[in-house]
Amino acid sequence: MAIHNILFASLLICLLIQSSHGATKERLFSDLEKSALEVTATPSRVGEVLAAGIDKLSITWKVSSTATKEPEFKAIKVKLCYAPASQVDRPWRKTENELFKDKSCPHKISSWSYDPAVKTAQSFDYTLERDIPTGTYFVRTYAVDAKDHEVAFGQSTNENKTTNLFSVQAISGRHKSLDIASVCFSVFSVLALFVFFVNEKRKAKIEQSK
Repeated sequence: MAIHNILFASLLICLLIQSSHGATKERLFSDLEKSALEVTATPSRVGEVLAAGIDKLSITWKVSSTATKEPEFKAIKVKLCYAPASQVDRPWRKTENELFKDKSCPHKISSWSYDPAVKTAQSFDYTLERDIPTGTYFVRTYAVDAKDHEVAFGQSTNENKTTNLFSVQAISGRHKSLDIASVCFSVFSVLALFVFFVNEKRKAKIEQSK
């Protein structure tokens, strides 16, 4: 009897866990209220390629007057997302409708609690992280509920993700001083090799004259 109770309890726990996971997996991007947040992202150098670790984005957001799920908003999360051009042949950046599978917005910018009393647009500056890969991006803002589930979003580009995009150049990993040192070492090596051959040729001539 005790064994039966243990088996029944184990089965019940497994079912609850599976049900919980299933609920998470069923959350779809297409079910979120779109354009519920109005978002703009202005680069510090408009029309130019931005440098990771140096350049900034000026991000502004506010809740749209047409948002219907605002009563559910408990927090705001802002993310840096890949534009379609930077997802081609890169499955690790693939867009998925199932939110737990989506890999298009892996870079977290900021998050904070939502205050429904604040109705005006909110702005802040974000310096691109040093580890941001080279690519084309846009900014997306999610509103999440008390269970930390996304319920609405807004983004700095259009639905097809073709407007208001910006490009970022990743840090190469080489420091300028290292490049200078490399050039100096190469020049020194060539000069040393030249001096070596001159000395060897002089020694050969001396040996022949004897």
